[in-house]
Amino acid sequence: MRRQVREFLSTRRDRLTPEQAGLPAVSGHRRVKGLRREEVAALAGISVEYYIRLERGDATHVSQSVLEGISRALRLSGAEYAHLLDLLRAGTIACAPVTVPLRLRPPVQRILDSMTTTAALVHNGYLDVIGTNALGRALLQPPAPGGDRLNLARSVFLDPAARTFWPDWDAVADDVTGRLLAGSGQQPCDRVLTGLVDEISAGSQEFRTRWARHDVSFRTSGRQRLHHPVVGELDLPFESTALTADPGLTLLMYTAEPGTPSEDALRLLSSWTAVLR
Repeated sequence: MRRQVREFLSTRRDRLTPEQAGLPAVSGHRRVKGLRREEVAALAGISVEYYIRLERGDATHVSQSVLEGISRALRLSGAEYAHLLDLLRAGTIACAPVTVPLRLRPPVQRILDSMTTTAALVHNGYLDVIGTNALGRALLQPPAPGGDRLNLARSVFLDPAARTFWPDWDAVADDVTGRLLAGSGQQPCDRVLTGLVDEISAGSQEFRTRWARHDVSFRTSGRQRLHHPVVGELDLPFESTALTADPGLTLLMYTAEPGTPSEDALRLLSSWTAVLR
């Protein structure tokens, strides 16, 4: 955790120039590309020694006001500030067993099945898809090799077909990495998550580069382009929301704008699933 705190705060410093942080422009050569530690400390209103101790992961007796000052100095987003708190808290508490739901409760599955014009799926914190409706299954065909449960992170980074399926692959890869990074801060003792990160890191330089950037932000809504092997190009708005009654589970839904080619393609895909059933 100390290493993760150090790397997270140092990458936040590196991305900010003095001008971006509201400091006077500096003439001449700077040995660092971003903010210096003393500049962050000055902006946060604390001593340099105090900030260095915190960046090394020593969060003993750090007040909320100090953390909020550092957050303002580094221009942290809400997700980044929450991640910093997770990392610092993880260094002060004992590890507890991690319980992750592996299947949906029947009422949740029935709700998914009732969505006939929306492609819907539910994934856990590892990005394992643990439940879908018929249109959701069709949208993400083919399933994982060997009939295994589809894992979105493995699929995006380790499946050669992913770059064709996701035309905006870089944005999807950023979101996937951000979700896993956020999860690693919330559950630092989760050996399954650690193993998944190690596995993908071993097979993907793209993932290793993103993981080292420590960008924990990810989209919960927007638009997503897909190139489906059956119905071709799709441009679908999506919404992602946590299932509060089932901690650790997230509902992801894809819809189509009325009167668009994507709506026609999604209807065709729905008809195709009906024939296969």
